[in-house]
Amino acid sequence: MSQKYHYVIRRVHSFMGIFPIGIFLMAHLFINSFAFRGPEAYDNVINLLHEIAIIPYLELLVIGLPIAFHAVYGIWIVYVTKSNMLQYTYYRNWMFYLQRVTAVITLFFVSWHVWVLRVVRIFDGSEISFSVVSGWLSDPVYFAVYVIGYLAAIFHFSNGLWSFLVTWGITIGPESQKVTSYVCALVFAVISVIGISGLLVFTHF
Repeated sequence: MSQKYHYVIRRVHSFMGIFPIGIFLMAHLFINSFAFRGPEAYDNVINLLHEIAIIPYLELLVIGLPIAFHAVYGIWIVYVTKSNMLQYTYYRNWMFYLQRVTAVITLFFVSWHVWVLRVVRIFDGSEISFSVVSGWLSDPVYFAVYVIGYLAAIFHFSNGLWSFLVTWGITIGPESQKVTSYVCALVFAVISVIGISGLLVFTHF
């Protein structure tokens, strides 16, 4: 019975990593892309989101709770998983190991990001704007933190996409899994370029 329960939970965990968490990551990067059009365009889209009354509830129920479940169960997986990097060093094993490492990095980054740009600003009554984000990211230390956090989150999503396809029986044979490895690597590269480029727009280096 416990094995069946574990099997179901692993599938739910895998599914939530893509829907809705992965979708939210894409939406977040899309919103940030408005910064390419200038401060006014970015501020307009942020203000538009703030005017939608249901957004806080969606953030909590559709985003917050799935992320909390995915994070808690994911950290449990990291805890119980034994590393065998010294015995096996093939590519997929490295990806398995890095998936666990980026899970921890992403958890800390997202928690910090939500705290400083959401929770703190709820209490002090300030709003997110281009100038606020620019002030943060113009500091080389914070910029480095965001680059590391972005790359960790994007890798975790991209490699998790490969695992999702395997877990749900979409890619069964070794050939299809090899092809999707290349596809997911490309996804990581493309999204990383978009994400880091978006961060650079806010800086004054």
